[in-house]
Amino acid sequence: MAKKTKSKTKSRSAVQTALKKRSGAKSAARSSARKAVKAKARVTTAKSSVKKPARPKQRIAISHHREEDFKADGLRAYAKYRDLGIAAASHGLAQAHVIRLQGPCDPAEVSKLHFHAVDFQMVYVLKGWVKTYMDGQGETLMKAGSAWTQPPKIKHMILDYSDDVELLEVILPAEFKTVELKA
Repeated sequence: MAKKTKSKTKSRSAVQTALKKRSGAKSAARSSARKAVKAKARVTTAKSSVKKPARPKQRIAISHHREEDFKADGLRAYAKYRDLGIAAASHGLAQAHVIRLQGPCDPAEVSKLHFHAVDFQMVYVLKGWVKTYMDGQGETLMKAGSAWTQPPKIKHMILDYSDDVELLEVILPAEFKTVELKA
């Protein structure tokens, strides 16, 4: 019987040693994993602490309605634009202007499929109406009080408008590229 006890003790001792070795390996693996996570966190923190170049401080822009501020120097030859001073005040972050489309509408000049390489574009109808086409949306009649956004690079065009239409347009960034497409 003494042998059995001794054998059991040796057996238990061997099992305990094996368990210690295995848990030591697990502990080392957990420790390595913790170190990897901590190192990754340090890299992420270091990246996030890299400061982006600061934008110049924005200033206040105030624009009062004056007829002489409507200029025919914008993107479309059939429109007059009243710059609201947002591009200068935001150092190019955004642009806002009131657009008067000059009537009567000439579809041969107006209805050209195009897109703008912008981050954001929103239009609000101040007065009159405009009929638009947007890829995925189709034709839509927008009246005074209507507003819409145009996702970046969405293909669109103006189909028709009233002689008195005025639109407020907000675009980010202020400088962007317009690409005219073949219909």
